[in-house]
Amino acid sequence: MNIPIWTGISTFAAGQTPFGFYDNQSDFIVDANKVADFCARRLGYPLADVELQSGSFFTAFEEAVTTYGNELYAYKVRENYLSLQGSNSLIEANNKIIKPNMAGIARISDQYGEEAGVGGRVTWYSGSIALIRGQQDYDMDVWAKENANLEEGDRIEVKRIFYEISPAISRYFDPYAGTGTGMMNLLDSFGWGNYSPAINFLLMPLNYDLQTIQAIELNDQIRKSQYTFELINNKLRIFPIPYYNDMGGGNDTHRLWFQYIKESDRQNPYIDGTNKVTNVSEVPFENPNYNAINSIGRQWIFEYTLAIAKEMLGYVRGKYGTIPIPDAEISLNQSDLISAATSEKNALIERLRGYFDETSRDKLLERRSLEGDYLQKELNKVPYTIYIA
Repeated sequence: MNIPIWTGISTFAAGQTPFGFYDNQSDFIVDANKVADFCARRLGYPLADVELQSGSFFTAFEEAVTTYGNELYAYKVRENYLSLQGSNSLIEANNKIIKPNMAGIARISDQYGEEAGVGGRVTWYSGSIALIRGQQDYDMDVWAKENANLEEGDRIEVKRIFYEISPAISRYFDPYAGTGTGMMNLLDSFGWGNYSPAINFLLMPLNYDLQTIQAIELNDQIRKSQYTFELINNKLRIFPIPYYNDMGGGNDTHRLWFQYIKESDRQNPYIDGTNKVTNVSEVPFENPNYNAINSIGRQWIFEYTLAIAKEMLGYVRGKYGTIPIPDAEISLNQSDLISAATSEKNALIERLRGYFDETSRDKLLERRSLEGDYLQKELNKVPYTIYIA
C-alpha cells in the first residue's frame, strides 16, 4: 500500500484534528497551514522527504496548544488554589480574574475556633445531669450512652460545665453581704441613714467597685467551699459535695448543665462538595482560546509543535532502520530525531514554567518591593532644597 507523504501543500478544514478543540477558531485555521509548512521546512523539506502528512502536523499543532493551556492553567490553579477550593465548579474560569480571598485560610483555622467554641463546623450540644445529694463523682460516658444518641464507638467530649457560684456583682448591692454598697451601709456610714428612703444610692469611684467585687470573690474562695469541678476522661468530680441545702429549693437533686460535642463530628473531615471545587481536577478551566493567545505564547506553541513533529517523524523512520539501495544501504536518523525531540520538549516545558514562576504573585510583589527600594535610593541622591525664611 502506497501511503502519500507531505507534498508541500496543505489546506486545513474542521475535522482534521483528533479532538477538534480549536477547529472553529479563526486564528487556528489560519495558522494551521503555516505551522505545517514551518515544521516541514525545519525537518528538511524540500531537500529531503518528510514522511508525514498534513494531518500529522495539524495533530501536533493541536497538542501543542493544549499543552500550553494545561501548563498555563495548572500554574493558575497552583497560584490560587486556596481561593478556588470550595468555589462553584459550574462557573467557567478561563476568562475570570481570580480574586484572592480568605475562604481557604478560614477553613484551615476552623479547627481552632471549634476548640475554643467561637466558630467552626462542629455542633455543640447542651445536656444536664442530676446532682444527687452526697454524690461527688459522675461518669459522663454513662450519661452519653443513655442520652446523647451516639453511634457505635462514638463518645462525647465535654466542652463547658456551668457549675460555679453566682457572680460577685449579683451580691454587690446586698446590704447583708457586709461588703456591698447597699443604701443602708453607705448612708449609715455618713450618719444619714434616717434621712433617705431605700431607693437611693451614692455614686462611688470605679476602683472601689472593683475592690469590693474582689473582696466578695476572695471571701467565697477562702472562707467558703468554692464551687468548682474536675473533669478527667469524662469522669466528673464536683466540689463541694452537693447537699440539698447548698442546691437550694429543699430538693435532694439539682440539675447541672453542660455543653459537649460528639467526637465523630470533630473527626469528620468532609464538607458537602456538591457543585464545588474539591480538588485541582475540578477547577473549571477549559482549553484555551487560541485567538486570545499573544505572540509570546504562539511562538512557544510553534516550537513545541516542531518538537512533536520531529518525534513523530522519528517513530515513523524507526519502522525501518535502514533502506536498501543498489550496492548499499541508507541508515535513517530515528534515534537522533527522538533524542532531539525529547530534549527540546523538556527544555520548552521548563522555559514555560520558569516564565510563569517569574510572573507569580510572590515574585511580582518582591520585584515591586525592589523597585521601590531602588527608587528611594535614586531620590536620596537628589539635592535637598535649602529654604531661607
